[in-house]
Amino acid sequence: MEILIILIILLGLLILRVPVAFALASLGIGMLWLKDLPLVAVPIKLYDTMDSFELLAIPMFLLMSNILLKGNVGKDLFAAVQVWVGHWPGGLAVATIQSCTLFSAISGSSVATAATIGTIAIPEMEKRGYEKPFIMGQLAAGGTLGILIPPSIPLILYGMLTEVSIPALFLAGIGPGLFLAFIFIIYSMIHAKTKGTAQTLTRVPLVDRLKITLVAFPTVFLAVCIIGSIYAGVATPSESAGIGFVLAALMTVLMGRMNWRLFKQAVYESLDTTLMIFLIIAGAKIFSYAITLYLIPQTVSSFLTTHISDPALFILAVGIVLLIVGFFLESISMLLIMVPVLYPALQAMGIDPLWFGIFFVVLIETALITPPVGLNLFVIQAVGNAKLEDVAKGALPFAVIMLGMAFLLWFWKDLALYIPRTF
Repeated sequence: MEILIILIILLGLLILRVPVAFALASLGIGMLWLKDLPLVAVPIKLYDTMDSFELLAIPMFLLMSNILLKGNVGKDLFAAVQVWVGHWPGGLAVATIQSCTLFSAISGSSVATAATIGTIAIPEMEKRGYEKPFIMGQLAAGGTLGILIPPSIPLILYGMLTEVSIPALFLAGIGPGLFLAFIFIIYSMIHAKTKGTAQTLTRVPLVDRLKITLVAFPTVFLAVCIIGSIYAGVATPSESAGIGFVLAALMTVLMGRMNWRLFKQAVYESLDTTLMIFLIIAGAKIFSYAITLYLIPQTVSSFLTTHISDPALFILAVGIVLLIVGFFLESISMLLIMVPVLYPALQAMGIDPLWFGIFFVVLIETALITPPVGLNLFVIQAVGNAKLEDVAKGALPFAVIMLGMAFLLWFWKDLALYIPRTF
């Protein structure tokens, strides 16, 4: 009964549009106060949460992403990809997904990926006759690759919560991320072919392709430095994020695309997003501490293991719950609330936490493009000056593809586990 009351109160606070961080924190403090538990533990828990070297990766990756966004680096990346595939059926749509994939390997953020590539791709695709709902839906979905293809901020947080190796999680995200991008590309080509509305581009001579690609080489080099430094054991994810920030700043300055005004804007916008994430982390930590003292994770774990003995049914139940929760919470909140509750049951079921992290993130991706709180829908709506219903309509087929990806991960676990086990 306690669990139901807590969920109703939390849902009520969210419906009243209380910010997620404050809803979680106030509910957690209230729960501690009702049980006469010492509130002095709250600031101690907050300090322990923030005193984490791994968390430094979040502001650094965000700052790097915003510097690349302000430096208009995505334009070079999109142009380089476009000259190679623009003459294919649905070539611009293919270039959009490929650009999202490459930028994801730099930013670690779905919002940064969607905003950066969307700003460039939307006008180009509209000029070439693509339908607006498809354009918006494809970009909203393509942006979600930013939290699956490493480096990924949600995977960093999942690793912190579960003590699963973050580099191993990054490796596990490569296969599903690239496979999902491939399916998006196939769907986009089929859509363009069947609708027959999208114009293809003229094939660009090889010499011109190489020249345009050379301009985008620094961006690709940046991605290689970030990912390579982690997997080579030269740097931790936090250190590689710092390396990426320095290289991004130098690259945009040397290209003549960064000035003091743009740099300040990048810093302030990164600060806003970092503050939002850290406040949610703080609120979730208080709430998590309270529900742990109330034995809620243990109760849920015991209920699930007692009534659902089959791991396949357990994963199905978890998937349904996450999709429902995703209608009301954004990805970071989902992760910070649900993982502490589900993880004990996960261990009792003998389910690989490395695999589950990728499965979880795929479902978070789906939540990012489902209303009413699909964050990527709002980002693309703002970037493309579109109606929310058009964005949601266009994103629906991609959401179905993502759900199919979640099912595929269950039947083909090596899609996520082969690379980390091999390397």
